[in-house]
Amino acid sequence: MPQPAARVVTVGLHVADVLGRYVEAIPPGQGLALLDEIRLTVAGTAAATAVDLARLGVAVATVGAVGDDALGVFLRSTMAAEGVDVTGLAVRPERPTSATMLPIRRDGSRPALHVIGSNAAIRPEDLASLALDGVAVLHLGGSCLLPGIDGPPSVDLLRRAREAGIVTTMDFIPTGGAGDRDAVLPCLPFVDYLFPSEEDALSFAGTQALDEAIAFYLDAGVQTLVVTRGAAGVSISTREERDMRFAAYAVDVVDTTGCGDAFSAGFIWGLLDGASVGEAAQRGLACGSLVATGLGSDAGIHSAADVARLRAEGVRGAV
Repeated sequence: MPQPAARVVTVGLHVADVLGRYVEAIPPGQGLALLDEIRLTVAGTAAATAVDLARLGVAVATVGAVGDDALGVFLRSTMAAEGVDVTGLAVRPERPTSATMLPIRRDGSRPALHVIGSNAAIRPEDLASLALDGVAVLHLGGSCLLPGIDGPPSVDLLRRAREAGIVTTMDFIPTGGAGDRDAVLPCLPFVDYLFPSEEDALSFAGTQALDEAIAFYLDAGVQTLVVTRGAAGVSISTREERDMRFAAYAVDVVDTTGCGDAFSAGFIWGLLDGASVGEAAQRGLACGSLVATGLGSDAGIHSAADVARLRAEGVRGAV
């Protein structure tokens, strides 16, 4: 079935997540622990954002790489079934599909056991050949974990999008390695909206003070800094106004996996509709809060109606 022309293109991390809840401890030796639920889901800052956008009714395409294995088949087929154009999701036999094992704690937090795999096989030519005709928003997700395209290839893509009048959004996952700054800083003058978590924003900026981090990113060239703060909501800063706070929704948290990606999808959805930054943030917060109510990045959001329902009936938390 032909796909509609994409209004959004997501580029970057595509991951298969295996999640189990609830994990109190890993049994020693070859011991057994019984869980309530185990799921295999589409995840990653490009893939999960694309799936959420498709569920919100947005025509979306994605660019990245998977391996020639069962997990790669799962990612491609599942995303296509959700309505995502996966033409740009290359199959690279030389590496396994990127995957993460996530033992979910009762408070919704989780450690991660990760294989970079095929995300290291995204090539500069994958970006150089990307057609941007008709695209309204380009989302680059997962910088610092994309060694094949971190740095100049990502900068060139963002610059090309900006020159074409496309809104650029970006998030990144700092590793603490020496290459993080080379991956991220050259991109920032070409980023309209940056979506780091508060933890990542502070660690990358080298500070424990949010106001100092805000200054760091704006001085580096970001037009609008959108810092997600978990249950505390979001902080948005522009050159005109800094640290505008919006509250998240008070929900029963099952798992926080994918909440940031859902926020990105909701925010981008708002931008496509010509919404204000505040309205875009409200949509993002509703999406992120919904995903926290189930296991995995695909939980909670099935359509735009779910978002509308939470916004009409949900209780807001504190900022």
